[in-house]
Amino acid sequence: MSLKRFMVIDGNSLLHRAFHALPPLQTKDGIYTNGVYGFLTMLNKIIEEYSPEYICVVFDKKVPTFRHKEYTEYKANRAKTPDELIMQFDILKDVLKKLNITTLEIDGFEADDIAGTLASIGEKEGLETILVTGDKDYLQLATENIKVLITRKGITNLEIYDEQTVKEKYGINPNQLIDLKGLMGDKSDNIPGVPGIGEKTGIKLIKEFGSLEGIYENLESISGKKLKERLIENRLQAFMSKKLAKIVTEVPINVDLQELRKREPDYDELIDLYRKLEFNSLLNKIRKNTEDNQASDDLADIDCNYEIVQDLGVIDSIIQSINKNKSVYLKFIQEDKIIGLTIKTETTKTYYIDLIEEDFKEKVLLKLKDIFEDENIEKKGHHLKEDILILLKNRIHLKAISFDSMIGQYIINPSQNSYSIKELAKEYLSVYIKDEDDILGKGKNRKKITDIPLEDRAKIFSVKLEIVSKIENLVKEKIQKYNMNELYYKVELPLVEVLAFMEFEGFAVDIEKLKELGEEFESKMTELTEEIYSIAGEKFNINSTKQLGYILFEKLELPVIKKTKTGYSTNAEVLEKLKGEHPIIEKILEYRRIMKLKTTYVDGLLSLVDKKDNKIHSTFNQTVTTTGRISSTEPNLQNIPIKTDEGRKIRKVFIPSSEEYKLVDADYSQIELRVLAHITDDPNLKEAFYNDEDIHTKTASEVFNVPKSDVTPLMRSRAKAVNFGIIYGISDYGLARDLNISRKEAKLYIESYFAKYKKVKEYMDNIIKEGKEKGYVTTIMNRRRYLPELKSRNFNIRSFGERMAMNTPIQGSAADIIKIAMVNVFNELKKRKLKSKLILQVHDELIIEAHKDELDQVKQILKSQMENAFKLSVPLKVDMKIGDSWYETK
Repeated sequence: MSLKRFMVIDGNSLLHRAFHALPPLQTKDGIYTNGVYGFLTMLNKIIEEYSPEYICVVFDKKVPTFRHKEYTEYKANRAKTPDELIMQFDILKDVLKKLNITTLEIDGFEADDIAGTLASIGEKEGLETILVTGDKDYLQLATENIKVLITRKGITNLEIYDEQTVKEKYGINPNQLIDLKGLMGDKSDNIPGVPGIGEKTGIKLIKEFGSLEGIYENLESISGKKLKERLIENRLQAFMSKKLAKIVTEVPINVDLQELRKREPDYDELIDLYRKLEFNSLLNKIRKNTEDNQASDDLADIDCNYEIVQDLGVIDSIIQSINKNKSVYLKFIQEDKIIGLTIKTETTKTYYIDLIEEDFKEKVLLKLKDIFEDENIEKKGHHLKEDILILLKNRIHLKAISFDSMIGQYIINPSQNSYSIKELAKEYLSVYIKDEDDILGKGKNRKKITDIPLEDRAKIFSVKLEIVSKIENLVKEKIQKYNMNELYYKVELPLVEVLAFMEFEGFAVDIEKLKELGEEFESKMTELTEEIYSIAGEKFNINSTKQLGYILFEKLELPVIKKTKTGYSTNAEVLEKLKGEHPIIEKILEYRRIMKLKTTYVDGLLSLVDKKDNKIHSTFNQTVTTTGRISSTEPNLQNIPIKTDEGRKIRKVFIPSSEEYKLVDADYSQIELRVLAHITDDPNLKEAFYNDEDIHTKTASEVFNVPKSDVTPLMRSRAKAVNFGIIYGISDYGLARDLNISRKEAKLYIESYFAKYKKVKEYMDNIIKEGKEKGYVTTIMNRRRYLPELKSRNFNIRSFGERMAMNTPIQGSAADIIKIAMVNVFNELKKRKLKSKLILQVHDELIIEAHKDELDQVKQILKSQMENAFKLSVPLKVDMKIGDSWYETK
């Protein structure tokens, strides 16, 4: 017959383990929660696995114990507990209270003493006790019915010990481990032991003499003069160490075992607390585990009244409702083609319109066209760029977007991993829904949407649209609370339409020129391959790390920079350090550079060209970067190389779509430095832009203390590195590396810069301080970036946070300005009904495919809208170039 289980958890040990195992986690209010979250994850796992009848969590008290009185240096070597962890103890105890789990802490004793006493009580009561901890001191308590569950790595790897497994591991009985600690001490607790005796010697002595007492009773039998001397000299210390290491099992505990029975949580209070702590996955676990519990009613599935539509007559009824409400929620479902459309108003059920049949789809779209294009009917949804694109391909223009939940959540928290409806349902409604990934699967085995029954399809997508309607006001309230209305309604929402049109228009590619470039790169790679073989004295696979490692470090005997588990490292960093050591290194670096151009850009672009129009239709991502910048994928047009002649050739293949058009490239001049001047209000920096000076020449003059006329190209180049480095919070180490100078010289440059631009230094210091106090920094449009890293005790993490605090308001503000410019340029082109189209944005530049008859208008629109996008205290300046390829505009 199996025994009932009693689980005793060392709260201090597990909370420490969880805190250090997980990255920093903060709520919007700046509450650190990673330790508590990790603890609860472990707690749920072990409760699920071991199903205890009784449970208790024990803690240390913040007062000295009897051990401190015995030995004042006890645990004196422990580092100060991080503030981020200290604040989580009370939070954890509050959570445990809501879980109805008893916690114990007693003056004068440590958590392990309380746990040991409870284990002793449990054993006497005929229970199987499981002690959960990360502290191996507990192993001394192991018996047949007292087991120790040790956390090994992270928060999921646990190892269980009983009396037999302790014997197998150490070769001695569990109760002899305190004798071992008496001999070898314990560095973690600052227990001294006998100097010079380690685990191996200690175990050998205990096996021979049975205990510490036995060893000292038989000193004459111990061989080894030095060992005997150490034991004699440290006798008192050895017995004190044993006493310190022994876990007390007779702590006066005023608690009845029945009080420790596992009980149901107080769900109402627990749900409220989990919401406050933003523990969405734990909220969902409650929902799953308590489906019949009234307290979890608010965690039940979304109540969604939906109807499948396959009749045109119902479409007329839907149109009437939309016209009456003057707003509509919508989402198209598309795989290879349009499959369906979910649509609803604030007052109607959700309709899933089945659009599999092509003829029915055409008729439905024709009926809904006027609704979609009516500027007086608000359109609401999630990731509406997808829907705009779908409709554009069907010659319909979706207008009047007033709410997009994905965009709203992005500006609320730009660091979030996912903005899916599933995630938003968890966050705002504490509801777990199954989305298409859960049902269809992922990767190669993913089913098609059409493989699942129509009824299931309708429910999945109807529920998702229902969620969008339910969270709309909650998202808007947060946007209002964070003072982001202007950012949302004037910048980000209008930008959705702009990006959709840019994707739809695409960028024309000269296919033949791209193929020729591929052949040129292939030829160059072949040439380099032969040169490398000749230098190496043999043929080998240049792309094989193992073979290249052999050639470089064994045959050519170059100095080994770094090794991996599988052999020599030959990565770019290693090869850069080896430059100058041997002529083969430069050839290999050049080979790799050309190969990347060939595979990533030539082959990559060829695979992505749309054969219908010979264009690249890149995807522009609005919710990826934490600074607010737009990124692009498939392909990443922002990464087209420009630093080498070969790289710049890639831009030659990007051309206007016909001979009637030219490319106009408008590039902000030093926008980030202008933003820096505006934000810092530095008079010296502002003066340069007022006078339209070369800012890098001016900085060189200031830093090197020479007249502007005496500034050399090298001085200007170094000043440029300082100017842009300051924006990114560069250190003397980073600047030294970039300029290949000493750290001392780099430090002097930075100090000279701050001496001349005092307000910049003042701003940098203040923004870090502000970031620490608020937990975030903002841009000129009040865009937030949360920086929990600023409060980290880890120097590298904290330094990263400080650099981001300095950079984000500048880079993010520049992103705000370019987005405003994009919206204004797009609207002006549309307003004038021009044939010219905005087709690309790359960092600080816009590219328009301009009709030759409209060139003057386009130039005027770009200059006016870009330079007046935002009123800075210094002028914004735009440089423009026109060409027959992207290459010609640079």
